Amino acid sequence: MADKTAQIIYGPENKAINFPVYDATLGSEVVDITGLAKSAGIFTYDPGFMSTAACESKITYIDGEKGVLLYRGYPIQQLAAESDFLEVCYLLLQGELPNIAQKEQFAKIINNHTMVHEQIRSFFNGFRRDAHPMAIMLGVVGALSAFYHDSLDIKNPEHREVAAFRLIAKMPTIAAMCYKYSIGQPFVFPQNNLGYADNFLRMMFSVPTEDYESNAVLAKALDRIFILHADHEQNASTSTVRLAGSTGANPFACIAAGIAALWGPAHGGANEACLNMLEEIATPDNIPRYIARAKDPDDSFRLMGFGHRVYKNFDPRAMVMRETCHEVLENLKIHDSPLFRVALELEKIALEDDYFVSRKLYPNVDFYSGITLRALGIPKNMFTVIFALARTVGWISQWNEMISDPNRRIGRPRQLYLGPTRRDFVPMAKR
Repeated sequence: MADKTAQIIYGPENKAINFPVYDATLGSEVVDITGLAKSAGIFTYDPGFMSTAACESKITYIDGEKGVLLYRGYPIQQLAAESDFLEVCYLLLQGELPNIAQKEQFAKIINNHTMVHEQIRSFFNGFRRDAHPMAIMLGVVGALSAFYHDSLDIKNPEHREVAAFRLIAKMPTIAAMCYKYSIGQPFVFPQNNLGYADNFLRMMFSVPTEDYESNAVLAKALDRIFILHADHEQNASTSTVRLAGSTGANPFACIAAGIAALWGPAHGGANEACLNMLEEIATPDNIPRYIARAKDPDDSFRLMGFGHRVYKNFDPRAMVMRETCHEVLENLKIHDSPLFRVALELEKIALEDDYFVSRKLYPNVDFYSGITLRALGIPKNMFTVIFALARTVGWISQWNEMISDPNRRIGRPRQLYLGPTRRDFVPMAKR
């Protein structure tokens, strides 16, 4: 029960209506306006839902002012430094870190689900070879519900768990198949004795004619990228998954809805946009000109990968990704290529130039992840696919939390109607 209330004064009689206020374990208090329409006959107006809590959640917490990101209470820096992606998956799904036996059992279960139904291979032939990988992934993931009928009862906790395992396990396989199909190479089956990220890299880059050699530094870098992107509170794609799930839609359809939302350039395309910018700048000699353009308020050019909508101080994920990015560049000995020289010089300027420092326009996770993915050999059109792969565990965790909520309701936002008032139909001959 709430021990505080908020009051609204409304109507010609200035009637006072009280609403309960609930405390959060972290972050802002929340005013429960569930009864507003019934009590006063009015709704709130909040475009983008920037001041509206649409759900209760125990999964992820962000404090943008302080640069804090917590998964189930654990700081992202600690998880990225000390954990691996499958352990983080277990944490997000179950709420606690696994012990050794639990981790081994979880990894075994995921490995046992990495294969996709053989008919899904044929499904790819319906797409053009030059289709965007996100378009293919969207279609294939949505189609999974046509292949796995035995885990579609959302009221059954065991079905929900199996669906989660399948999605986490099969997304790397599907993502790699999207890439292989786009370049005309044969699909590579998963190999379950490899780690999650290493297995994905093998499915992406190995060919039947050559032996594949794992690189521990590159696999660890990709594993960190997965961890850093695993969840991010109630963002657009996560909210889409929850809204779709509120209708009772199956989990595969809900994750496909999340992929569709993530595909939007304002959401999942930031690291690709950052790399496009680096390619436009081309050489370190061009940097001063582009910096001047970025500082000019009358110029439409903006430096991508600096600052963040949520994090007003610094992006905690960027601190981890910066270290990882430099490890990869050093391991591959490619610091001296023009693209990476541009990136490193821009990084130096952003951390030292008063224009950027005073505005807290620090390099964010998209800046470093875009550079790192490029160094790993992953093409730009696969960047958002990688994002979707990593975010799947967050989506399915949020979906499962919503389905388990006894107060769940179908999503039904209200509107401020500004269209015509009632009018009568006029027959065609009289118009």
